Amino acid sequence: MDDLPELSSLGRRIMIVGPTNAGKSTLAVAIGKKVGIPAEHVDLFRHAPQTDWVQRPDHEFEALHEAAIAEPEWVMDGNYSAIMPARLQRATGIISLDEALWRRYLRYFRRTLGERRAGGLEGNRDSIKWAMIHWLWHTRRSGAKLRAMAEGTGLPVAVCRNERELDRLYRAWGLTLP
Repeated sequence: MDDLPELSSLGRRIMIVGPTNAGKSTLAVAIGKKVGIPAEHVDLFRHAPQTDWVQRPDHEFEALHEAAIAEPEWVMDGNYSAIMPARLQRATGIISLDEALWRRYLRYFRRTLGERRAGGLEGNRDSIKWAMIHWLWHTRRSGAKLRAMAEGTGLPVAVCRNERELDRLYRAWGLTLP
């Protein structure tokens, strides 16, 4: 995190991207609370409430995402490359997070085994899944790719490559953990 922009420079439609369990949802809630805009979690558009992360049909997922990005202001966390271009067209700023793989595994196990988290499904039903353990490994280098994408947009970008930098961002912007 070389040059941390002012939070206000990111505008009122902020995307937060990064690998799974890097802290995107928690940051979205903290920013939304600080600046008074809705925090939206793309995972909640993709997955049906009251389930153990069962995916909605694609048309429902896309419709929920389109409705959310059409709003005048939001802070939205999540990736999903198939729908990201539409979000990028509306975004006014991007925050790119990354984190060490071991720390992302630790967060996954903590939140799955009972820790309530930001961006969780209504009903908070969850279980440890081999598919998610594999996904974390498979996406272990996605942070750099997402950071490069964010930096290539021409939008204002804030980058946090690890927990130390993310903590610095929270302090600099006066954010509190939800």
